[in-house]
Amino acid sequence: MTENTNETMNEIEVQSFSVGDYVTGQVTKVEDKQVIVNIPNSKLDGIIPISELSALHIEKAEDAAQLGDELTLVVTKVEDEALILSKRRVDAEKAWESLSEKSANGEYIEATVSDVVKGGLVIDVGVRGFVPASLVDDHFVEDLSIYKGQTMTFKIVELDKEKNRLILSHRDVVKEQNEQKKQEVLANLKEGEVIEGTVERVTDFGAFVNIGGIDGLVHISQLSHQHVNHPSEVVHVGDQVKVKILAVDPEKERVSLSIKDTLPGPWEGVSEKLPVGSVVEGTVKRLVSFGAFVEVLPGVEGLVHISQISQKHIGTPHEVLKEGQTVTVKVLSVNEAENRLSLSMKELEKPEVKEDVELPQEERGFQLGDMIGDQLKKLKL
Repeated sequence: MTENTNETMNEIEVQSFSVGDYVTGQVTKVEDKQVIVNIPNSKLDGIIPISELSALHIEKAEDAAQLGDELTLVVTKVEDEALILSKRRVDAEKAWESLSEKSANGEYIEATVSDVVKGGLVIDVGVRGFVPASLVDDHFVEDLSIYKGQTMTFKIVELDKEKNRLILSHRDVVKEQNEQKKQEVLANLKEGEVIEGTVERVTDFGAFVNIGGIDGLVHISQLSHQHVNHPSEVVHVGDQVKVKILAVDPEKERVSLSIKDTLPGPWEGVSEKLPVGSVVEGTVKRLVSFGAFVEVLPGVEGLVHISQISQKHIGTPHEVLKEGQTVTVKVLSVNEAENRLSLSMKELEKPEVKEDVELPQEERGFQLGDMIGDQLKKLKL
């Protein structure tokens, strides 16, 4: 019975392997161009040539295997003194299976950029993956070497096991993540809320401000309380600004913003800047039948009533004033709460002095005599 048992043990311990068999082995030696593996139950050692260690080109065997590693391998050739094995083919088989599943489910894969070649990036995911330069990011990248060694997320664009072709895209991941982030931002924006953003673009009609994944428009009329000829007078690309949310349209992905509404109003503190009785210069902005509106501070206009334009009687303000004219006015009253300012030009005019002209005594007497003489002549007639 003992002999039968030993024979059975020997049959178990010593196995013969054929091409295509899968084996598990432990790395016992790492040489420059190959790795030696101990295969349990085998009288032969296993050899993994450097070309069968990885899907990528490596210079030294130690770049893909370390002493003591437990590896799953496939037999590619049986020789008298060794089994020729492949780690690369096992990794590839597992990788293609996993990649096919992820591709079908639309899942992302995470991997490290192992090399940068002409036209793109090389990725090791058990098989060699390639990321064309146009699919590296959502913007042009001049120097791709900055990505080497980085762990990045990719989307499978093309997968063909027969042709050993795997094309990946990081750009698509970025775009999808940005779109998701945009929708989240849109859902959380509230009208009237004041938030911070960064000026992304300046156009003739306003400025686009990034508010966390989405650009909102600050129309030129909402940039300042003062008149703005061009948005570049007020903001520049890269500026950090506070904006108030005026309106949100999730369907059209449009957001209207205002910088003006976050700034102190032009009438704030006017009563201190323009106390009653003060004299200031201003510009005639509008002429109406009942008076003239004069801008005395940026965004602050006061009314000079027609009765306060001149000491002389005038029919309309147009008789003495024109739009754009610079005038000096006196502050009569200030109502900061209602944005009202009463001004006067008349009170700054010097009153006209009427001089009584007295005739000489002789001239007065002569005239009186002449008048009496004329009346006597009429009576005699």
